[in-house]
Amino acid sequence: MHRVGSAGNTAGSTRPRKEKRFTYVLNDADSKKHCAGINCLAYLNGSALSTSDYLFSGSRDGTLKRWELNNGDASFSATFESHVDWVNDAIIVGEKLVSCSSDTTLKVWNCSSEGACTRTLRQHSDYVICLAAAEKNSNIVASGGLGGEVFIWDIDAALAPVAKSVDAKEDEVPNGNSGPALTTLCNVNSSSNIASSNGQTHGYSPITAKGHKDSVYALAMNDTGTLLVSGGTEKVVRVWDPRTGSKKMKLRGHTDNIRTLLLDSTGRYCLSGSSDSMIRLWDLGQQRCVHSYAVHTDSVWALATTPSFGHVYSGGRDQSVYLTDLSTRESVLLCTNEYPILQLSLQDDTIWVATTDSSVYGWPAEGRTPQKVFEKGGSFLAGNLSFSRARASLEGSAPVPVYKEPSIVIPGAPAIIQHEIMNNRRHVLTKDTAGSVKLWEITRGAVIEDFGKVSFEEKKKELFEMVSIPAWFTMDARLGCLSVHLDTPQCFCAEIYAVDLNVSGAQEDLKINLAQETLRGLLVHWSKRKQKSSSHSLSNGDSSSGKDVLSKDSPRSRSEVDDGTENHATHVLPSFEFSTVSPPSIITEGSSGGPWRKRITDLDGTEGDLPWWCVDCVTHNRYPKENTKCGFYLHPAEGSPAPNITQGKLSAPRILRIHKVANYVVEKLILDKPLDGGSDSTFAMGLSSGQSQLSALDSSSRIGLKPWQKLKPCVEILCNNQVLSQEMSLATVRTYIWKKPEDLILHYRVVQSR
Repeated sequence: MHRVGSAGNTAGSTRPRKEKRFTYVLNDADSKKHCAGINCLAYLNGSALSTSDYLFSGSRDGTLKRWELNNGDASFSATFESHVDWVNDAIIVGEKLVSCSSDTTLKVWNCSSEGACTRTLRQHSDYVICLAAAEKNSNIVASGGLGGEVFIWDIDAALAPVAKSVDAKEDEVPNGNSGPALTTLCNVNSSSNIASSNGQTHGYSPITAKGHKDSVYALAMNDTGTLLVSGGTEKVVRVWDPRTGSKKMKLRGHTDNIRTLLLDSTGRYCLSGSSDSMIRLWDLGQQRCVHSYAVHTDSVWALATTPSFGHVYSGGRDQSVYLTDLSTRESVLLCTNEYPILQLSLQDDTIWVATTDSSVYGWPAEGRTPQKVFEKGGSFLAGNLSFSRARASLEGSAPVPVYKEPSIVIPGAPAIIQHEIMNNRRHVLTKDTAGSVKLWEITRGAVIEDFGKVSFEEKKKELFEMVSIPAWFTMDARLGCLSVHLDTPQCFCAEIYAVDLNVSGAQEDLKINLAQETLRGLLVHWSKRKQKSSSHSLSNGDSSSGKDVLSKDSPRSRSEVDDGTENHATHVLPSFEFSTVSPPSIITEGSSGGPWRKRITDLDGTEGDLPWWCVDCVTHNRYPKENTKCGFYLHPAEGSPAPNITQGKLSAPRILRIHKVANYVVEKLILDKPLDGGSDSTFAMGLSSGQSQLSALDSSSRIGLKPWQKLKPCVEILCNNQVLSQEMSLATVRTYIWKKPEDLILHYRVVQSR
């Protein structure tokens, strides 16, 4: 388990950030499929709840999905979305589903709901990796993680403190306050932090027991909740009394990390799987290992037993599922997969297999009568030394799998494994596990071109543009899809001319702030619903007052030229309209309830813990004005008879095109008259000496000249003795032609009119 920075998890982050981050996750066209590896599976027998049988899958894409099982078929039923990082484990507790994540939280869901999170439980200081529950005591859940902590939760008590204030609407809000831990088992170093966290506020005093000094990867509990076993990087199986948090015993034998554990219903026998490739059977009454099984050639990551605890199904890094008779030691290779196996779930005669692939595989298992599998032949006797299986494999005597094809596949979508942000800072090139290369427009969250299976590097070179736009966002593909991160104030540094976005009717000098318009597009549903639910709807008067505040010092933005017929918070430009068919999800760090994730179309306007700066930007048109200017000097070219028309350093927007600079020179040289000092701040070239500001030729229509495209140029602008393209911006010239940290120096010369 490697530590990787996540989309929403900031625990342990060294990145200095004063304000909450805002992230949006771009979902591919088919939202019914997972788009990253499956970490966990949970099976719900519907007979107890008078529903269909359900299989729940938890993925590295941060979501859980519910699949309805009918007559050997599995159909999509619901998505459970609130975690902001990998879902690592999930278990059924009565009518509830409990999940844990690398976002350091546990979340509680109603199994039969449409995906509403009813409570978020926060107690862990690091990734939460594993869960265990008592089958006959349906309110006790144990959780363990990388912080070396193990907590035992009384789920009913954890939900009780807020039960009286939770109504139907609040149930849908994916961020509740933390619940208490009934009992705490953790290392000494973290105990003080845990005790002061939140247990006291609900009348609980979490019990701390000295225990794991390092990461916990596996937990198991007996049916009645009187025994808990845990394992991890310390290579020992620890046994606890979950009712008191007291340590009962420690079992040694494995030589590497313990990755999976099972207890029989009585709590007498324990099975463990380890990175040392061994499966061990422990008799807790005798406090010793009674059998060891050398079946796998690599780490064992998943175990599942028949109801009688007589046979075990095992899987792991070697991509194989074995069935082993625990008493006779007879073993058979059930099937092989294309990917490492992360978890197994036995449902009658089907063994569900979760792998690092985004699909879920169901294989025949004969779970009721496993002896039928051995009758098909190909079995071998499991050794008791780990090298015995490895040696047999090397000698070419590897067993042949009983089943060649799965009986059922729940298909997933390919995960994005490579991405490159294009220079225009709006397009991103991606490559997925299927080899497909696609071009995304992140300001709309849509794939604008699917190139198919082509060379990623060659396509990247082909799409290269010599343009320079500031980096206004960061990005990762940790969840198998694109996560775009916005941090204030730096996200507001990128502007673009409206005409470059083909905004109809836009003035030539109208500028668009990319982050502001993207936030508007993402939060348009939130804005509309907030207005409807608010007792005092945002009126045109409100929006105009927001503009008045900024009119003195802000550059012209398109929100200031809205016609007033529609509030600017709910008016979205076409280039920033996100799909409602496969809408993106937003992730925010939340407040006391921790981080949460929601589709933009599910936002109901009541979410009160969106970052304040996002709300201010969308509803009041207020955002930090980053320095978008570029300083430069403008001199006659060497050998040119043209006079020097400027004194000192000039300043202009970074996105200003060279043709505007050329027109400025034309104006000064040919017309020989200064422009009126208008209020247009889009292109204000100022003298660095503090003298009165010079206006520039920023809008060719304003002084009666023809547009530059129709004008026969009589002035050339040069940088480093290179004639510049009229379409280049100052920022592009500085990045690709000037290439120096000092202020940009441009030269001009008069050329013969053509």
